[in-house]
Amino acid sequence: MLHRPSLGRKAFLLSNNAFLTVTAVLCLLPLVHVLALSFSSSSAATAGYVTLWPVGFTLASYEFALGKPEFLQSFSVSLQRVALGAVINMFMTVIVAYPLSKETRQFRWRTVYVWFFVVTILFSGGLIPSFMVVKQVGLLDTLWSLILPGAVPVFNVILLLNFIRSQPKELFEAAFVDGAGHWSVLWTIVVPLAKPALATLLLFTCVGHWNAWFDGLIYMNRPSGYPLQTYLQTVVINRDPSLMTTPEELKALSQISDKTTKAAQIFLASLPILMVYPFLQKYFIQGITLGSVKE
Repeated sequence: MLHRPSLGRKAFLLSNNAFLTVTAVLCLLPLVHVLALSFSSSSAATAGYVTLWPVGFTLASYEFALGKPEFLQSFSVSLQRVALGAVINMFMTVIVAYPLSKETRQFRWRTVYVWFFVVTILFSGGLIPSFMVVKQVGLLDTLWSLILPGAVPVFNVILLLNFIRSQPKELFEAAFVDGAGHWSVLWTIVVPLAKPALATLLLFTCVGHWNAWFDGLIYMNRPSGYPLQTYLQTVVINRDPSLMTTPEELKALSQISDKTTKAAQIFLASLPILMVYPFLQKYFIQGITLGSVKE
């Protein structure tokens, strides 16, 4: 028998949908403004006429941004970082989370190792010791300095191990009875079952690598090794004259607005994540409750 929602329930749903709609619009407006600014003419952007629609439509800012070797080089560095970093992070997350998901009677030192990893979330070694370690092992000014220091994402490990613990134990027991080892159980049972969880963690990992900028600033001595977000930080926030010294670039900037070029580069930097997210969106809601306690 179907029950009609009460008046209070209808009012709650209406107010909740209205609140979420307003929040979504407020989150989207800055990106729309940046996009409109990137397609606008220099005079309109300088005069402040651009809001949510381009004024004096032009592609000059994108031509300038895509024609900069420094921008393309930093874009390439970020792509390499995301590709290598995501593979390493996900592999380390899986092989660390699986043994930690076992009970104490199966893995005697499980609690000790769990607390060992948890402490690294609460306390870090500090910026200077981290820099000294990266320098002493010879990773300074290389792509690996952006990947290996964070090779084991502890927060993702905790989420995944709780997800694995929530799975029926009978599946693993049946596999062991049939003669499967831990390695076979991990890759033939755990990983396929954890596909939604892994997809969500992959999205978090890719976004984290793509948006990181500070490590590139401290570990890279040459601007040619900057990842994209570090390059944008030096151009948009702390303008570095060494990144724009050629006469051609100075002449181009005299014809286009500095605001429109910054907006074009910011939107181009956001585009890869905007393109990837729709393919992983169906797993995102499951990721919200990932690692939650279940009865």
